[in-house]
Amino acid sequence: MSNSSYSLPQLGWSHFFQQQLSLEEWKATFPARVFGIYRNSIDIVSEHGQQQIVLPGAWRLRDPEDLPTVGDWLLIDSLTSQPQKMLERKSLFQRRAAGIDARLQLIAANVDTLFIVTSCNQDFNLSRLERYLALALEVGVEPVLVLTKADLSDQVSKYRQQAQCINPNWSIETVNALDPSSIDALQFWCGTGQTVALVGSSGVGKSTLINTLCATGTQKTGTIREDDSRGRHTTTSRSLHMLPGGGLLIDNPGMRELQLSDCASGVSELFEEIENLATRCRYNDCQHQSEDGCAVKSALERGEVDPRRFANYQKLKAEQQRNAESIAERRRREKTFGKLCKSASAIRHKERGGA
Repeated sequence: MSNSSYSLPQLGWSHFFQQQLSLEEWKATFPARVFGIYRNSIDIVSEHGQQQIVLPGAWRLRDPEDLPTVGDWLLIDSLTSQPQKMLERKSLFQRRAAGIDARLQLIAANVDTLFIVTSCNQDFNLSRLERYLALALEVGVEPVLVLTKADLSDQVSKYRQQAQCINPNWSIETVNALDPSSIDALQFWCGTGQTVALVGSSGVGKSTLINTLCATGTQKTGTIREDDSRGRHTTTSRSLHMLPGGGLLIDNPGMRELQLSDCASGVSELFEEIENLATRCRYNDCQHQSEDGCAVKSALERGEVDPRRFANYQKLKAEQQRNAESIAERRRREKTFGKLCKSASAIRHKERGGA
């Protein structure tokens, strides 16, 4: 983006953030929003324009969830241009990072609307959409399902109907991401100061959609592979973009391995009909497998519950519980190790003082 200056409301500032500042902080610092995250630096934008800063060393000792991510608000020292404080978030998307290491990975902060992007071809997958929906519901962000590549499919209505089966009240838009007029319906969620994030698997057309929304060539795009109709993944870093209509848009790299963590309420809300049935089971700890008096199993036998949806409910519920326990255990180990380091440091200090 250019080094143009923007007002705080244009950057997404609201009373929620305003009330977190003291009078002294207003005098000595200025608010800036994180627009880009790199290995050793971050891009911030404020009323003074765009800057690239390096986080102080002490910040790197923080827990991963206490570090800035795209969309965060920081207070910057007016004299030194160093970050002094990160403001409380209105919303935060996070996941367990891919791999065996139980670490949290931040996705985006202070989002108003989540565009869940999939395409009208072989990539379309209801169970994957439900993963993203659970994330949105967990943090209280409005989800909008965006079905791309409508111009390349003669079965758009079929994909739309399948998406509506998850919940008929969700907002669903079918678009040709290359056609500006086709995405006009998305502008409703992209007003001045409103922040939208895009998520979706690799190659569903997110970069093309971003380019059309931004009316620029902001992101590189790739062609579709002929063997499986999947696009080639092109975006490699998270970034925030200003939209011509005044909104802000956060892009995220394609996430093929989206593992849920700390998402129990989101899963429960997404599968509300199954959760309600479970309250009628004979046993409170019913696993809905072979137990007598299982209301969920009875509903499945009567055809009142979609087997695919129930299987995904069981899968997501078990996954988020497992990941949450793994992350909690890691936090306990890190806290114990930190206490041991402090204790050892205190002993060495005492020994040196007594020498």
